[in-house]
Amino acid sequence: MESPICLIENNGTLRVVPEALSYLMGVRQPVVVVAIVGLYRTGKSYLMNKLAGKQKGFSLGATIQSETKGIWMWCVPHPLKKDHTLVLLDTEGLGDVEKGDQENDAWIFALAILLSSTLVYNSKGTIDNQAVENLQYVTELTDRIKVKSPASASSAEDDDDDGADVQFVQFFPSFVWAVRDFTLLLEIHGTKVTEDKYLEHALTLKKGNDKKTVAYNLPRECIRNYFPERRCFVFETPAAAEKMAHLESMDENQLSPSFKAVTSKFCSYIYNESSVKKVKGGLPVTGRMLGYLAKTYVETIASGGVPCLENAVVAMAQIENQAAVQEGLLVYKKGMQEITFPVDMEEMSRQHGQWDSQAIEAFKNRSFKDEKGEYMKTLMEAIKESYAAFLAENEEASEDLCRQLLSKLSEPIAKKLENGFYAKPGGYELYSADGKALLDEYNRKPNKGVKAEEVLKNFLKEKSVETAAVMQADKQLTEKEKKIHEEREKAALLAQQKKAEEEKRLQMEKILKDERESHEKAVEVIKKKMEDEVALQKKELEKALECKLKEQRDLMQQGFKAKSDEMTQAINSLRADMARVRSPNPCNII
Repeated sequence: MESPICLIENNGTLRVVPEALSYLMGVRQPVVVVAIVGLYRTGKSYLMNKLAGKQKGFSLGATIQSETKGIWMWCVPHPLKKDHTLVLLDTEGLGDVEKGDQENDAWIFALAILLSSTLVYNSKGTIDNQAVENLQYVTELTDRIKVKSPASASSAEDDDDDGADVQFVQFFPSFVWAVRDFTLLLEIHGTKVTEDKYLEHALTLKKGNDKKTVAYNLPRECIRNYFPERRCFVFETPAAAEKMAHLESMDENQLSPSFKAVTSKFCSYIYNESSVKKVKGGLPVTGRMLGYLAKTYVETIASGGVPCLENAVVAMAQIENQAAVQEGLLVYKKGMQEITFPVDMEEMSRQHGQWDSQAIEAFKNRSFKDEKGEYMKTLMEAIKESYAAFLAENEEASEDLCRQLLSKLSEPIAKKLENGFYAKPGGYELYSADGKALLDEYNRKPNKGVKAEEVLKNFLKEKSVETAAVMQADKQLTEKEKKIHEEREKAALLAQQKKAEEEKRLQMEKILKDERESHEKAVEVIKKKMEDEVALQKKELEKALECKLKEQRDLMQQGFKAKSDEMTQAINSLRADMARVRSPNPCNII
């Protein structure tokens, strides 16, 4: 992507731009998604351009008017993670006086959280009470985002409003506060502190239950609870005030060394520490999946609803799993179509096994949350049906080839019959010798396929009348000799019939073996897939538990025992969730 494009338009109503959605649908790599939010005219776009490794891209603007409307997207190869895409989302400025729509701002903020794996909050000056209060949208998140659909909430503990921070922390992005145009010393009570310590000090809670204290603590508690992974970067003013309007075109040498150093440190942190975007359950998101999420969330908001993480994942899983079935089947069919028929059953089975394995692998790579194995089962049934069609095609090709071969080999005998060559004493012996030579030549021909014996059986059966006629016409043969030859012909025909039946039996055994092996492969793959997904889910819960335990320790150290005790319920809830997570048995599914 050479330059940013609009992902979500905001013209009074939010709308996903089809061209941007189409681009995302073509990105099959995992995505690291960095979104930036903040008040308008705070220099958000400059940082995003730096992350893209470009001087220009996202519109900076040089006036007091907000430049960015909606959410703009720039997809670039990740500088450090091979085969990953870095997706940069630049959001319209919050608090735009011309727009004057707080509801709109709240939805833009919510979408930035829903779509990103790292959220950068950009502000100017210092992290004072006003700066924290400007993040008022964080206090409304339980009204803007639901984790579970009402239908799946089985108890009061499952409701999004009860312990919402416990659930949110499992999928919320990491949080980076970028403080721009900072002019103070990084000191607290005369002691130098790090940028992160500065942020944590600004988020320290006050003791008390009065209205003023509760209002002061609310946004801080939300930030602490929803974003346990927090970092801070403090940027001095990059250049003299009169040059700031031309920041986009300024040479790097004209920027403050300190500003450049922090910018470099900020970019390095984002590149190294920002994780792949994940959905509930810890599953990594590709560009295509990000497109589904954006479309689902925006359409829900536009219709007056509240985005639900569970519903979005279920809908996305259904779409992706259906596509995974088709992709797997396409891999199988394309591979099998490369076979030049006819082939013997051994080769047919080998090719089937190869492409069946690749089809299952293709399905595995795209599918997720196929918890009942229904999509894998659909793929297996489709492959079985397709295999049957290829077997029939192979049989038809074998039958045509064998018939043509026998027809060609029997032409000399047919001409001799037509010319009366065998209509003489000793003619049957000559006919039998020619017939044996025909059979020897037929059997020597390689690559006749799976119908060789059956076609030969039918051929001999068809020629039995002709054979009997030649025998009866041979005056040299006695009646006793004719009887003996008739018995031999019947025995030969019976032996060939048994050969054809054995050929068919071996083929059926091979087909059943193929089916059994295919099922075993599918069970093994889905078992591994389920184990991996359970491991991701456990890892997600462990990370959330670790964050909650750390927050509890911090509250205890700061003397907030009551709040620390309140967190115990959330911690116990996470531990209970971890105990419930286990892989289903795929053998009982498919």
